[in-house]
Amino acid sequence: MEKPGLSAVVLLLLLGSFLSASSVTADTLLSAPLNVTIRELEVNSAVVTWEILEGDPVIGFAITQQKKDVRMLRFIQEVNTTTRSCALWDLDEDTEYIVHVQSISMGGSSPPSQPVLFRTPKESEKMESKSPNEVTMEEVGQAQLRAGELIIIVVVLVMWAGVIALFCRQYDIIKDNEPNNN
Repeated sequence: MEKPGLSAVVLLLLLGSFLSASSVTADTLLSAPLNVTIRELEVNSAVVTWEILEGDPVIGFAITQQKKDVRMLRFIQEVNTTTRSCALWDLDEDTEYIVHVQSISMGGSSPPSQPVLFRTPKESEKMESKSPNEVTMEEVGQAQLRAGELIIIVVVLVMWAGVIALFCRQYDIIKDNEPNNN
């Protein structure tokens, strides 16, 4: 004869495994995003891209971004299902980050993707990486800005000279039309 306590334990274990299996199936209907990669890595920003299996009923994506050794966590929820990328902004230079991507469906969310570890470059590394003959957009922008500033200054000075000349001309006309009080 079985002990009554043993059958109750077995019943609880079976019930617990059934409940945990039913909650897992809602989350595992979706597969985790694949080929999660970091592109366009800059000092303060990056773009994370991923792929999903064809036929997954995805209604959105959840991206988690975390500094490697810090508890700070940024959670980004994307509703657009046509794009498979998300911009990460306001990153600190020379810092390691970990990124996970999850697919979201009406039945729940997928397991997180494999973690992707990346490090943002230092500003000095970014400048050193260019070749000596390479011109950056910042340098071109500064030259164009200087030329634009000079053009504006010259135009303003010419306009002021014109205003002063018109004033002098009008002053002479007004002075000539005044009756003499002699």
